[in-house]
Amino acid sequence: MSNQSEFKEYAWYKHYDAGVPRHIPYHGEDLFTLLKQKATEKPQVPALMFFGKATSYKDLYEKITRCMVSLHRLGIKKGDKVALLLPNCPQYVISYYAVLGVGATVVPVNPLSTETELAFLFKDAGVRLAVALDLLAGRLEKVRDTLREEGHRELLQHTFYTSIRDELPFPLHILYPLKNKLSPEAQKRIKAARQFKELLKFPATGIQPAKWDVEQDLAVLIYTGGTTGKPKGVMLSQKNLVVNAYQCRSWIDFNDHDRILAVLPIFHGFGMSVCMNASLISGGTCILLPRFSVDDMLKAIQRYRPTIFAGVPTMYIGMLNHDNFSKYDLSSLRGCFVGAAPLPLEVKEQFEKITGGRLLEGYGLTEAVTAICCNPFKGINKSGSIGIPFADTVITVRDIETGTRDLPPGEIGELVIQGPTLMLGYYNRPEETQEALRGGWLYTGDLGYMDEDGYFYIVDRKKDLIITGGFNVYPKEVEDVLYRHPAVAEACVIGVPDDYAGEKVKAFVKLKEGAAATEQEIIAFCREHLTRYKVPKEVELVEDLPKSPIGKILKKELRQRQRIPS
Repeated sequence: MSNQSEFKEYAWYKHYDAGVPRHIPYHGEDLFTLLKQKATEKPQVPALMFFGKATSYKDLYEKITRCMVSLHRLGIKKGDKVALLLPNCPQYVISYYAVLGVGATVVPVNPLSTETELAFLFKDAGVRLAVALDLLAGRLEKVRDTLREEGHRELLQHTFYTSIRDELPFPLHILYPLKNKLSPEAQKRIKAARQFKELLKFPATGIQPAKWDVEQDLAVLIYTGGTTGKPKGVMLSQKNLVVNAYQCRSWIDFNDHDRILAVLPIFHGFGMSVCMNASLISGGTCILLPRFSVDDMLKAIQRYRPTIFAGVPTMYIGMLNHDNFSKYDLSSLRGCFVGAAPLPLEVKEQFEKITGGRLLEGYGLTEAVTAICCNPFKGINKSGSIGIPFADTVITVRDIETGTRDLPPGEIGELVIQGPTLMLGYYNRPEETQEALRGGWLYTGDLGYMDEDGYFYIVDRKKDLIITGGFNVYPKEVEDVLYRHPAVAEACVIGVPDDYAGEKVKAFVKLKEGAAATEQEIIAFCREHLTRYKVPKEVELVEDLPKSPIGKILKKELRQRQRIPS
């Protein structure tokens, strides 16, 4: 905790729920040790739930330890990078904690990555070993061959494959191959490949967990989505990971009676910290879904009765647009959280009206692990606000021009963060690190303001700001209006070049199923609710909008379609 946060009284403290601390003591714990403690304290409590199959803390810890033995025998040690190309499944959790157990670095990878993306990432990170889904065998082994041809024999020295069906209960493990067939290339490659099961064959004995420099050693190297160019590796320490899990746990009083539904990919910071790590260090149950489908998600909530759900706006939009949404029983949920992208006000209001529950918006970024602030779980929940900072975290708003002047409440500037979860830096990118981390503060690139109560509001990304005819237009404000149109399911606004005004406002709109609206009708609707210069000059109706693995709408791809540099 910084000296500033130790001695200064911040406006947001008075809005903390009872029992939420301003400071959380940290004594050098690492994630593997914390999970081991839960396996000792609550051996029979389900740690994971996967399509109805429960894995107890005792069984999870034994599998992790077995995997550690195998990794050790393969020579995996501190400093080595291990890539995980898996969806949400028990094998991911086992591998993640085993890699940390031997002191190596976890490199989470989106399983949908292309060969080009994988080759870049493996070379940039220096990956020695990978654990992947069997469906990826064709793609991954091709990348491995290419790396060999280029002389990178130190990379991908070992690859292990697993199938979703390996952890499915009867009879799903029999039916699974009928639904998910390997490609011919994957079938050919998998015959000669090593199986993840091999990593669990040795007894869980004779292995000592690694000792960490919890503040400096690299525990997780997680790549940003590349929305601003080539992906950058965000370096996170054990302290970063543990403290963020502690913060999430304390904010909602996560305990061993809680069950969290993990639809968010756990290869992403949001899912990794909020859904996996916070749950497992609390002794709760993490219900894993390998992919996002509104049908599967609603069925899982009704069947497994989770108490907590964390998602992105598109997940809540998907639920609201589901024909049978009102027929599902969501009464088990005591907390619904949303982050990773701005939440349209209309979506929040509709969700709360239909469910009677509270939808709490928060904010985070990979460079600080994930969530760093949220609306209080029990206290004042301000619509449109990302809430108030977590324990030990300070957020201030600084002027855009110099980044050195703190702005008073109500004035828009760049959100700047200080706290114990800030990344070590970008891997092998000292210039970008120096730009992002200045004087112990993380410059987020997000524009926003703080109100008199200490609640923060995101206006937009600094790079997404549209300047048309000298006027500033924040895309989120226009998007909020578009979501109020009864025919609009999803919307995204960008600036496109204009010879007269410099830039003009363009909206991409996906209509609700069965709904109808013309481009001109949508523009006319915006004229009723926006100042003239903010009204889209152009609307393009689309069948779908490009999204990241966690459901963020990708403005970068929309700009590329317009041949606009990102």
